[in-house]
Amino acid sequence: MTGAIALLSSGLDSTVAFKQALDTFGGVICLTFDYGQRAATIEIENAAAICSQYDCEHHVIPLPWYRDFGGALTGTKELPTPSASDLDDLERSEESARSVWVPARNMVFLSIAAAFAEEHGLEHIVVGFDAEEGATFPDNTPEFMELFDRVMEYGTMNHPTIFAPLAGLDKEGIVRLGLKIQAPLEYSWSCYTAGPLPCGVCESCMRRIRAFSSVGVTDPLLARLGKS
Repeated sequence: MTGAIALLSSGLDSTVAFKQALDTFGGVICLTFDYGQRAATIEIENAAAICSQYDCEHHVIPLPWYRDFGGALTGTKELPTPSASDLDDLERSEESARSVWVPARNMVFLSIAAAFAEEHGLEHIVVGFDAEEGATFPDNTPEFMELFDRVMEYGTMNHPTIFAPLAGLDKEGIVRLGLKIQAPLEYSWSCYTAGPLPCGVCESCMRRIRAFSSVGVTDPLLARLGKS
């Protein structure tokens, strides 16, 4: 069967990866996870809007036990607010990554996606892992994906593989690709919090702002929200 399973948080990366997969495979089933993250409600809302726009099947997967794990994304710890210069400081970026780390999150997400892929007879699992985040998040690296592909050789009957079209790109490159393939960037949400508007100061917002500024275009999300 043609098609793929996509991890779609509605973030910039997963949204562009989703559109690239849709163009490549012709059909995508999307999974959005609610693990108690601060932006869960708006991530689910925007992911649903994306799936509706492209007539894709959408599943919201609750993982309520993650709420008990603490951390800045799922608990009450303060979110890091780096300066623009901090974004290229590896030590500060690694410190920020530790503060928003959710234990084994991508392993859990990919295992669930592998089950969906096997059930539906699909050969690919789509992720938005990229080089910029791979510099500080070990579960965004090519090495992690290669090893998880090996796990799926033993843990599934149909042996799906990870499709990571952004693996060699930084955020600027992702924005350029997203514009080129007409990804629904107006519904992509990068902020660690649940708005009505992006906070503009968390690390994820800062990287997004820098990327769109480098490309020289208005962020389609802000344009849709009337804040361009």
